[in-house]
Amino acid sequence: MGFVSEFKEFISKGNVLDLAVGVIIGASFGGIVKSLTDDILMPVLTLLTGGLDFKDWFIALDGNSYKDLAAAKAASASTLNYGLFLNAVIAFLLMAFAIFWLVKLANRFKKPQEVVAVNDPGPTKEQVLLMEIRDALRAR
Repeated sequence: MGFVSEFKEFISKGNVLDLAVGVIIGASFGGIVKSLTDDILMPVLTLLTGGLDFKDWFIALDGNSYKDLAAAKAASASTLNYGLFLNAVIAFLLMAFAIFWLVKLANRFKKPQEVVAVNDPGPTKEQVLLMEIRDALRAR
């Protein structure tokens, strides 16, 4: 089997195409979730916390004191930026919350799958014959 035919077989498999579609849809969905987080949830959270922002919470590792993170960066100071980390954690939690609610909403519109009852086909002809032989041997 040549390289080109192997490649064609690989690409034509359903799971590769499904993965490609999933990545494209996921990227688009990511934009929706990012907008929901940044444009709707974050302003509400900012309003509730009184405009509290953690971005300038840091520790300068050189022992000096700086007005804000930009001043520390301008001085080329090494900083431990725990405020930016807190912002990232909050953004992640908000994004996870938004995804949860979007998936929950989408599941409402999904048609429930019908439950198909599986009928017991019963014994085969061979099994019936074997049961008759067994019963005849027991009756002796």
